Amino acid sequence: MTQNIEVVNNQKLSFTDFKNEVLNDYKLARISRECSLLGRREVLTGKAKFGIFGDGKEVPQLAMAKAFKNGDFRSGYYRDQTFMMAIGELTAQQFFAGLYAHTDIEADPMSAGRQMGGHFATHSLDENGNWKNLTQQKNSSSDISPTAGQMPRLLGLAQASKVYRNVTELSNHTNFSNKGNEVAWGTIGNASTSEGLFFETINAAGVLQVPMVMSVWDDEYGISVHAKHQTTKENISEILKGFQRDTNNKGYEILVVNGWDYVQLIDTYNKAAKIAREEHVPVLIHVKELTQPQGHSTSGSHERYKSKERLQWEQEYDCINQMRKWILDFELQDENGDTLRIVDSEEELIEIDKNAKKDVSKAKRDAWAAFTGEIKNEAKVALAILDKLSQKSSNGTFISKLKNDLEAINEPIRKDVLTAARKALRYVKDETLDEKHELQSFIKNYVEEAYYKYSSHLLSETNSSPVKVNATAPKYGEDGKLVDARIIMRDNFDAILKKHPEVLIFGEDAGYIGDVNQGLEGLQEKFGDQRVSDTGIREATILGQGIGLAMRGLRPIAEIQYLDYLLYALQIMSDDLATLRYRSFGKQKAPLIVRTRGHRLEGIWHAGSPMGGIINNVRGMHVLVPRNMTKAAGFYNTLLEGDDPALVVECLNGYRLKETLPTNLGEFKTPIGVIETIKEGTDITIVSYGSTLRIVEEAVKDLAQVGINAEIIDVQSLLPFDVNHDTVKSIAKTNRLLIVDEDVPGGASAYLMQEIVEKQNAYQHLDSKPATLTSKEHRPAYGTDGDYFSKPSAEDVFEKVYEIMHEANPQKFKSLY
Repeated sequence: MTQNIEVVNNQKLSFTDFKNEVLNDYKLARISRECSLLGRREVLTGKAKFGIFGDGKEVPQLAMAKAFKNGDFRSGYYRDQTFMMAIGELTAQQFFAGLYAHTDIEADPMSAGRQMGGHFATHSLDENGNWKNLTQQKNSSSDISPTAGQMPRLLGLAQASKVYRNVTELSNHTNFSNKGNEVAWGTIGNASTSEGLFFETINAAGVLQVPMVMSVWDDEYGISVHAKHQTTKENISEILKGFQRDTNNKGYEILVVNGWDYVQLIDTYNKAAKIAREEHVPVLIHVKELTQPQGHSTSGSHERYKSKERLQWEQEYDCINQMRKWILDFELQDENGDTLRIVDSEEELIEIDKNAKKDVSKAKRDAWAAFTGEIKNEAKVALAILDKLSQKSSNGTFISKLKNDLEAINEPIRKDVLTAARKALRYVKDETLDEKHELQSFIKNYVEEAYYKYSSHLLSETNSSPVKVNATAPKYGEDGKLVDARIIMRDNFDAILKKHPEVLIFGEDAGYIGDVNQGLEGLQEKFGDQRVSDTGIREATILGQGIGLAMRGLRPIAEIQYLDYLLYALQIMSDDLATLRYRSFGKQKAPLIVRTRGHRLEGIWHAGSPMGGIINNVRGMHVLVPRNMTKAAGFYNTLLEGDDPALVVECLNGYRLKETLPTNLGEFKTPIGVIETIKEGTDITIVSYGSTLRIVEEAVKDLAQVGINAEIIDVQSLLPFDVNHDTVKSIAKTNRLLIVDEDVPGGASAYLMQEIVEKQNAYQHLDSKPATLTSKEHRPAYGTDGDYFSKPSAEDVFEKVYEIMHEANPQKFKSLY
C-alpha cells in the first residue's frame, strides 16, 4: 500500500519510493563495504601495492551525496568511496582498477593508475582539454594524500560561487556556475584537523563567508593515536564553537551528528546544504561515533591499539549495522491503521548482502582480467620477438632463458616485459639481424607508450599551452615616455582586468592600497573588491583560493607578497597545483598565476633567492624570472592566453627604476621558454636572470676595459628553460660559460648547468671548465654590506671571468692575486 509521507528531506515521496530509496542506499553501502573488504585482501595477496579504504564511513557519505547537486564540487580525502559511488562517479570495477593501477583512463577514470586507490576525481576537461559544462555534472577535485592538503583548494572552490554570484561581468559564464548556487563540500578525518592547513582554511572561509560544507569524519583515532593526543577536549566542534555565527557576528553554522544515525544524517546534510547554498554561509558538520572496521590501512592492524571494549563497541555501532537495525525496526502507521515496513523480513536484507558480495567479486575479477590481459598481450609480442631472436643469435641460449623466465611469470607487469627485452638486446649488440632491429623497435615503442601512460600531461599538451603563444613586442609612442616601472605593471593589470572579466587579483595588501609597491594602485576602486581584494596573512590558503577558483573557470592571480613567504605555500604548490594535470591524466587543470617579488633582497628572511628549492618542487608549473617590469607584464599577458599554472617573480628593486611605457598594454607578450641575448660578445657567455643581471652588466663594462668581450644571456624562464637551445649557440661562439646566480651553491645554478652542458651538449664547445658564481651557503646578512658579502657582486663577476680568461691565456691576462 502506498501513501504520501513526508521524509526527512522535506520532499514528498510515496512510501514505495521512500522504501526503494532506503534499500538502494543500503545496497550501495554493502557494495562499498565489500569493496573495502576485498580490496584489503587484494593488497595482502600482493595483487595491489597498498590500500586505504572508506569502510565505516558509508552511511554519512550516502547522506552527503543526497544533498550534493550538479555543479557542486567535492574536495576530500581518500575515504570517500561510498560518496563517489552514490553520486554515480565510481563503480566497483573502477574501484579495483584504481587499486591495481590500471593505466587506461577508461578503466580507472580517477587517475589512470597514477594515484593510489581512494583518490577520486571527475573529468572537468574533454578529450581535447577543453572545459566541459561543470554545472551539468557532479564534480570532485582530484584528491591528494598529504593530510589536510585538500583544505586550501576547498576554500577557492567555494569562493568561486561567491564570485559568480556577485560579479555581473561573469553572468554569461554559465558553463561554470548557475548564479553562484554551487556548494563546495570538504571531507577530512578528525585527526587531520590538527594540521595547520585545516585551521587556516576554516578561519579564511569564515572571513570570506563562502558556501562551504566541511565534514569531519570522527572515529576517534589518527592511525593508532587517540583523539586525546590530537585535539584539545578531544572534540573539534567543541573547540570551534567560537566560529559559530550569532545575531551580531558572521561565522559558521556548526552541526553535530552521530555517524550511524541514517535519518539524522540526511536531515543534517540537507540543512547544511540549504544554509550554504542560499545564504553563502560556511557549515561545519562534526560526524561523530564513526568506526574504522579494518583499521587505518593495509599496513597494520587496529587490534594492536584498540581495547576489546572499543572493538566491541565498533562492531555494534558500525554504521551499516545500525542502518540495518533501523530498517528492520522501521514501522509506520498509514491513515487506515495499517503498518508499513521497509522489509517484511530479514531475508530481504540477507539477499541484498549476498548480491553485493557476488557483484563486487565479479567486479574485482573483471578489473583484474582487464588489467592483466592488457599486459599479457604486450608480453606475447615480446616473447615472439625473443623466440625468433634466440634461434638466430649466437647467444641464443641466454636469450632463451630470458624468454622462458618471462613466460613463466603468470601475471607479468610491464617492468618484467621491458627488462627481458632490454637484457636480450645486450646479447646481440655485436650482431646484425633483422630480429635485432625488430627488438630495438619494440623497446623504443614500448618506452614511448610507457611515457604516455606514466609521464604525460605534466603540462598542457593542448593548443592552449602558453609555450605556444607567440611573442608580441611592446610598442612605444614617439615621445618614448619614461615612467616608474610600477606604472607599467599597474596599467597593464588595468588592461588585463578590462580584457578578461574572469581575472581576479588578490593577496596581502593587494586591494585597498594597491599592493606594497603600488602595482595595483587604484584598481580595487575601479573594478570592485571581488576582483581586486585583500587577504589575511595566510599564504597557503591564498594559494588554495587560486587553485579552487582556477578549477572553476576563473583566472586568478594570487599574490604572495615576497618570494621567501612562498615557502609557507610551497607544499600546496608542489603537492596540489603542480601535480593536478598530471595526477588527473589531463582531465583537470588549474591555470593559476602566482605573483610574487624577489631577487637581491637583504636579510635572512628576505633574501629573495631560494630558486633551486622552488624549481625542483614545482615541476608542472612554469617559473618565470623577468628582469624588468615590461618583461613581467608581458609574461602575464602570455599566461592568460594559455592554460598552465605559473609563478612570476618580479624584481623588487625594479619598481622605481625608469622604463619606457608601452602603448599596447595588455597585448604585448613575453615568450615562455625563450632566452634573450642582451649583449653580444666573443670571449665568454654569462648566463643569469632577475636583478643580478644588472650587476653582470656593470661587471661586463669593466671587463671590456681589460679586453674581455662577454656575451650576456637573460634566462627569463627557468621552467621551461631555453626550449630553442639558443644558449649552446652562444657557447659555440665564445667557448666559455659562467652562470651567475644569487641562489645558494648547487641551487638554480646547478639546474642551469645541467640544462646547458648536458641537455644542450655545450660541453662539446668548451675550451675552459664551465663555472658557477653563486651566493654563499648561508642566507644573506642584513644590510647593503650583507648583500655585498653574501651574494655575487660586480667585483665577484669581474674576477671570476678574469680568472677563467687567465687560465686560458695567462700571458695576456696576468693573475690578479
